[in-house]
Amino acid sequence: MSLEAKGLNYIVREIRPGLGQLALFRLSGQRQVPVLVDGPNVLTDSSVIIRHLDTLTQEPQLVPNNPQEAAQAHLLEDWADTTLARAVRLALFQAASNDPTLRIALLPEDVPEYFQKVLRGVPCGLIVGLSEILSQGELASLLTSLEQLSRLVESQSWLIGEKMSIADIALAAQLSLLKFPQSSGKNLYGKGCPGFLDNPALTALFNWRDQLECQLFQKNSSAS
Repeated sequence: MSLEAKGLNYIVREIRPGLGQLALFRLSGQRQVPVLVDGPNVLTDSSVIIRHLDTLTQEPQLVPNNPQEAAQAHLLEDWADTTLARAVRLALFQAASNDPTLRIALLPEDVPEYFQKVLRGVPCGLIVGLSEILSQGELASLLTSLEQLSRLVESQSWLIGEKMSIADIALAAQLSLLKFPQSSGKNLYGKGCPGFLDNPALTALFNWRDQLECQLFQKNSSAS
């Protein structure tokens, strides 16, 4: 989303578990994404990458110049990339454990059919037992935070100030695991986590996310 916002040309490389992660580790020193390769520069961590993109082109400036707005953007982006990111990953894992259709939709398209059949038949309880789950208190706290953000975006276009910032992109990216946007592809579009994707109190928040994605991807598609 940051690269689209900047209007920069890029190539996406999907990283598969196993050998893909090994190759990524050799390149960057870590097994997780995101990683940006820009010539001789190999950058990890989304906030570091976005700050690097701001040095390449200033429009739009994703880290605000105003010190107060920059501090607010940093706090929101850090919350989205840590507390929110952990919570939405767990929520998606729980949703996939209960829904074989979602479970299969999350797989790469070239996964063999026999493996898909095996995965469909794995009992829900076994899958849930393999992972940490959200407590009721964590779930309630997550919903409260998202409901407050939903009310915020009903009254203003951007989370901070009058322009898009790193905070908007960080939040929108994490929301995509609770309700997959159109950019996720036809297999995932509209799917997600019950209790979030169908929550009326979050409708404005998901609409805001969709409008942001539409603004970014359609603009550059038309330009190209």
